[in-house]
Amino acid sequence: MLVVTAFSVATTRSLFAIVALSGVFSLLSALLFIAWDAVDVAFTEAAVGAGISTVLMLGTLALTSRAAKTSHKSKLVPLVAVIMTGAAMFYGTLDMPNFGSIDTPVQTHVRPDYLSQIPEDIHIPNAVTAILASYRGYDTLGETAVVLTAGIGVLMLISGLSRRRRDEDKEENTDDTEGTT
Repeated sequence: MLVVTAFSVATTRSLFAIVALSGVFSLLSALLFIAWDAVDVAFTEAAVGAGISTVLMLGTLALTSRAAKTSHKSKLVPLVAVIMTGAAMFYGTLDMPNFGSIDTPVQTHVRPDYLSQIPEDIHIPNAVTAILASYRGYDTLGETAVVLTAGIGVLMLISGLSRRRRDEDKEENTDDTEGTT
């Protein structure tokens, strides 16, 4: 479904449809992260990717045109760049161990250390909460800062849009009154 959605985004000319499909793509990505047991990443993707980003893009769309302009440039160069990037990413994953394998470094070195040190270090019984709130505290703070910044951007965008519409309404009213005198 992700591939079909991405293909639809790449081939659609309506900017509104592209924004809607981008939100769908983010929600599908969040579902994929849930299937991979990465609920914290799924929550961030749903909030930032599907929520705030979609609202920002819709606000931007309200300030611009509704349809994409046709480009006369070659589409071959971006296609080659995407294929090369995908091939490099695929090549980078060839050495990875199988998903969930018990003999991976994270399972043999990192996990036992965390599980043995959490009770003495921070006295939180839930290992996931301890890792997210303490060991990965700066990462969680960064994610919170991203959400806060995006929220402030949305508020600024919405206030600018309403101010612009008020100015346009004033201009229309002055044009109407000038034409009648």
